[in-house]
Amino acid sequence: MQRCLFALSLLAICLVANAAERARDLGLPLDGAPGPWNAITDVKGVEVGYQTLISGVGSDAVRTGVTTVWPRGKDATAPAFGGWFSLNGNGEMTGTTWLEEGGLLSGPVLITNTHSVGTVRDSFIKWQVARLRKLGAEPGDWSLPVVAETWDGFLNDVNGFHVIESDTVVALENAHSGPLEEGNVGGGTGMVCYGFKGGTGTSSRKFGPYIVGVLVQCNCGRRAQLQISGVPVGKEIQDSIPYARNGAFRDADVGSIIIVIATDAPLLPTQLKRLARRASLGLARTGSVSGNGSGDIFIAFSTANPQAGSSKGLINVTMIPNDEMNPAFDAVVQATEEAIINAMLGAQTMTGYEDHRVIALPHDRLRQVLQKYGR
Repeated sequence: MQRCLFALSLLAICLVANAAERARDLGLPLDGAPGPWNAITDVKGVEVGYQTLISGVGSDAVRTGVTTVWPRGKDATAPAFGGWFSLNGNGEMTGTTWLEEGGLLSGPVLITNTHSVGTVRDSFIKWQVARLRKLGAEPGDWSLPVVAETWDGFLNDVNGFHVIESDTVVALENAHSGPLEEGNVGGGTGMVCYGFKGGTGTSSRKFGPYIVGVLVQCNCGRRAQLQISGVPVGKEIQDSIPYARNGAFRDADVGSIIIVIATDAPLLPTQLKRLARRASLGLARTGSVSGNGSGDIFIAFSTANPQAGSSKGLINVTMIPNDEMNPAFDAVVQATEEAIINAMLGAQTMTGYEDHRVIALPHDRLRQVLQKYGR
């Protein structure tokens, strides 16, 4: 099986060629002012890495991968304040019990497919131990990494367990700042969103002197639910619905979405949990009702307060007053909505497991529908 960094693959060349086809490049009416890259990496220190696995056909089709989001970059060791929220819990995000209790995120957020969570979790711990020893530091006695998932079994041989240790290592070590690839990359490679090809998407918003960045792995919703800029796009584009002939999947919301929120605003864990909740409203703007079969789990962290994880003495921290958090709420809602749209616009039509085919959201049809509704 080919295990290539997408930056060297033909698929990657196609994705880079279409990189300009994001929501704002299509002229979609969107609220708020994004950062320079309109990505989660607009938050200083945040780095994102991917490993994309695409090989085989039919029952041997591999369409999966791993995504990593480092709050302070892969070379930093200081924890960050964090909080999480489950809108609907038909999914998994490990490490959240301690995050809820201690309010600290130590290490990256990793995202993969449903049946690779354990592999990615254990691979990170092994990588972390080896790395610390190489640096002359003694690793701790325990680690509770945050690893989340969405199900890619419609396009990927999910029971083939194709994600291995080295794939997690690639995603960890190749994390970077700057512009990010979207669509069929990393953990989002084999995902389906609102009956179109889904995947990885990102966006950011400025508010006051601060910024919020959002990264999504979207695999949620039914075609008829999709709304873009208030327009019922999914109802207008009803051809080539991937689950239409698939029995129980026909009218079910069987997907999920993971939303990662970063900010440089000084927020405490309780405030970050409030921020994570607001991602629900950005998701709702695109039409989701967070169905029973959907794992909709969100996590937020702040890169401020670098001494947050200190283990001795008094720690001085800063925070925004609760009464001044409304602009941050606005930013999260807006960036979440746009990140989901960017994930679909960045995706490419894909044929995968058992020759299942999922079309990408057609940009020309989207323009026509938006014009029809005066948007």
